Amino acid sequence: MEKKVWRKIDTYVLPIVAMFYLLSFLDRTNVGNARVAGLQTGLKMTNKQYSIALTVTYVPYIVAELPSNLMLKAVGPNLMLPTMLTLWGIVSTLQGIVKSYSGLVACRFFLGLCEGGVFPGLVLYLSYFYPRYKMNLRVSTFFSSASVSGAFSGILAYAIIHMEGIGNRPGWAWIFILEGLFTVLFGLSSYFTLPRSVDTAWFLTAEEKRYVNAKLLEDNAHTDEEESFSWKEVLEATKLPQVWFLAIAFFLDGVVLYSLAYFAPSIIQGLGYTAAKAQLMTVPPFAVGFVVAMISAFISDRYQCRGLIVIVSSLFCVIGFAMFLGSRSHHIQYGSLFFSIPGTYTTAPTLSAWSSNNAAPQTRRATAIAIGFIMTNSGGILATWLLGSLSPAPEYTSATITLLVFSLFMAIFGAINLGYLWSQNKKKAENRRRTTVEQEKEEKSGLGDRSAWFVYNL
Repeated sequence: MEKKVWRKIDTYVLPIVAMFYLLSFLDRTNVGNARVAGLQTGLKMTNKQYSIALTVTYVPYIVAELPSNLMLKAVGPNLMLPTMLTLWGIVSTLQGIVKSYSGLVACRFFLGLCEGGVFPGLVLYLSYFYPRYKMNLRVSTFFSSASVSGAFSGILAYAIIHMEGIGNRPGWAWIFILEGLFTVLFGLSSYFTLPRSVDTAWFLTAEEKRYVNAKLLEDNAHTDEEESFSWKEVLEATKLPQVWFLAIAFFLDGVVLYSLAYFAPSIIQGLGYTAAKAQLMTVPPFAVGFVVAMISAFISDRYQCRGLIVIVSSLFCVIGFAMFLGSRSHHIQYGSLFFSIPGTYTTAPTLSAWSSNNAAPQTRRATAIAIGFIMTNSGGILATWLLGSLSPAPEYTSATITLLVFSLFMAIFGAINLGYLWSQNKKKAENRRRTTVEQEKEEKSGLGDRSAWFVYNL
């Protein structure tokens, strides 16, 4: 039963979730490939205007994250997530027909608004199906589709830019049109394939549904779960120290992640490669990022060591940026991406699973996840300005120093959070040891993750 049930959920739910995030990341970051293919010159944009266009994406994106996560259960993820996907696919396609800078800015605004709740919503959605000890591998699986999208985007862009002139449109326009249309089609199909919850999953038998629900209860994932939305639980989430330790790490990782996601093609082009070759050269570092993230996720779930993975992957970023900064050899600078890209693409899903694991009940967890992603995307705003506008190409010296320091602090705050959770678990273990059966039954309800019987995931 154990293997059969999780294999079924992995087969029917996880690929759809992974595809959602792949398309989300692809449609948000393919502007970097379009830039190398001629978007910036085609629309006669300055570096500052390009950065503004990217920044505009994040303002509605951040604003939408918390409300959409809180609405997810009420509306139903089987309706809300496909609707978001279809709408942003339409907006992404429209980027291919813009004729001016202002048209691009308008599209980027609505793209951010439609995509805002996707990642936190997907993390929360997976927690409806998987106990905490199985979450990191699953979150990393769907998040790793972001590194696949980085590799995939380079290959697609290389092929699509050769459509230059078809329909009197430049090659960069076809990047948006073709990738956006696929998103719309997948969004419409997911109305029929995405289950709302374990109880409505058509692919599980009644016995299998009972088994999964029992596992979720056993894991404390649903202990004291409230049936309706509660502002009290939103407030309780903001009082958790682990939420804010990770919020800082989320912000720092957001700067690193989006700097590389948006500017990897430009960085590689600055090393002396042609525009077409630069698209292809983005593929290997992102492919390695996918493999490293999956191996790390397996280790993290197997040995329950989220904090250690965050620290080590952050140090990978430190090594990568130090190599880029310390060498003038283009081969070594390109090689540095094989440390920094896998590092940040491993840190992000591990932080996401760690945040989800250590907050309960559901509204508190949804709020904690949303806070993390609000901080990540706030980091994304800084990333849009850091390379190019504030730090000129091709050296990006001040940007590289900033990213190196941020990576170091990611490791430090990962260590602080690990130490805090370890000390809290120690106190909880002592409380459990002193508690009688009668006292256990009398423990105040609604404590959620503060209960002595809720063990924090390290």
